[in-house]
Amino acid sequence: MSLTQEQEQALIAAAHAAAQNAYAPYSDYPVGAALLFDDGAVITGCNVENASYGLALCAETVAIAKALGEGRRGGLAAVAVVGLKADAEPITPCGRCRQVLNEVAALGASDPLVLCVSKDDVRRVTLSALLPHAFGPGHLA
Repeated sequence: MSLTQEQEQALIAAAHAAAQNAYAPYSDYPVGAALLFDDGAVITGCNVENASYGLALCAETVAIAKALGEGRRGGLAAVAVVGLKADAEPITPCGRCRQVLNEVAALGASDPLVLCVSKDDVRRVTLSALLPHAFGPGHLA
């Protein structure tokens, strides 16, 4: 799916707003994610850290959990990821988040556009380019 400039800006703004709610007392690196579905719905998430570092949740994972909790299965069209302290290089989803995003994308056979955002730049890349040869639900059949 290609996005209009207005859709892209709105998705980035939603991710930025979500990052404002991040709970990041340990890394001081607030991250927000916004998921755009093919019906126009936008679901957001922010990172949630924990004193037991391994229990932290990334913004993309929180957004996917919210989407699945609302009954969404497939239809993932685009994702925006914003790190409030990502000044130089655009922030990209970590490996775990790429896999989690792939799960929902695979349910609808989509290859969502991922907007990786820094202060002055937006890197546009498909999920399949971020996670080539991904393992997904089809491998379990």
